[in-house]
Amino acid sequence: MACATCIRMARYPSRSWRAFDPQRTAAGAAAAAPSAPLVLEGLRVLGLDPGSRTTGFGVLESRSGQWLHIAHGCIVVPPAATLAVRLRLIFERLSELVALHRPAEVAIERVFVNRNVDSALKLGQARGAALCAVPHGLAVFEYAPRAIKLALVGSGAAEKRQVAHMVRALLALEGQLAADAADALAVALCHGHSRQLARLAAAHGAAPIGSGFHR
Repeated sequence: MACATCIRMARYPSRSWRAFDPQRTAAGAAAAAPSAPLVLEGLRVLGLDPGSRTTGFGVLESRSGQWLHIAHGCIVVPPAATLAVRLRLIFERLSELVALHRPAEVAIERVFVNRNVDSALKLGQARGAALCAVPHGLAVFEYAPRAIKLALVGSGAAEKRQVAHMVRALLALEGQLAADAADALAVALCHGHSRQLARLAAAHGAAPIGSGFHR
């Protein structure tokens, strides 16, 4: 399922959903742009789930219209280290990951408001350190936690174990995934699905309204 919040739906001749014919619309789009792929072949995406103690990452690549797993893991910083040291380590290790995997786009989870102000502040700082590791000119896309869950599970209120299960199923991964790594892969998958839907919407004449920005 693609992220429904990332595009504006096309305007159809009839305003009634009962008159919508998906087969006719898809056929018309295919005739208008028969060679337009839904996914850019070879596009590599880095998904990030930042945290002040653990930052999850996941790397996916588009091949033959599917998103394939390249790598995932967690950047774990010493819990006894000061916040300044932890932020520096997040920046340095993510810089190494970007240099190693050379993603074309970065997808990151948007910060949500937490009742614990101190925790929210630290999370925001960790997110800032992660974004600072993204080279200038590399596109960054943000996704709200509910949008990510909706894209993968079909419910914005899905639990973490449900998200992790869908990540393993969609990427054909075996074994358990660390929670932060699963969340990072989920962000990357949400972006991948949004990319597919955006290409399909473009073929239908709809305009994307994503929340991407450039470094």
